[in-house]
Amino acid sequence: MSMKVLIVDDAAFIREVLAQLLSKHGFEVAGEAVNGAEAIEMARSIQPDIIVMDIVMPEKSGIQATQEILAEFPQIKIVACSTEGSEAMVTKALEAGCCDFIVKPFKIENVVSTLKSAGGET
Repeated sequence: MSMKVLIVDDAAFIREVLAQLLSKHGFEVAGEAVNGAEAIEMARSIQPDIIVMDIVMPEKSGIQATQEILAEFPQIKIVACSTEGSEAMVTKALEAGCCDFIVKPFKIENVVSTLKSAGGET
């Protein structure tokens, strides 16, 4: 069974690259959101297994969106994905409830293995 993934990033290019990459590796890309507020709405409607969450976005940050989504849907796994890979940012994302962190620019194999691990696949 493929895992349903929601991709959240304010950059259309990143969403497109991730969607193609994940589809090619057997994930079901169930939706794409451009900011944290949209991510919360989409999480409610599609209830994905995994969310790839950008951290720095307009309207509502990935940290805020993560906290709100997990308060409502604690079973959803959220993987942070950001160009800001400082220790402080990673710690902040993990404390918000993200189960892992991917630094952009990302390596294809890292993204796939991180999401499979988050979803419980080996």
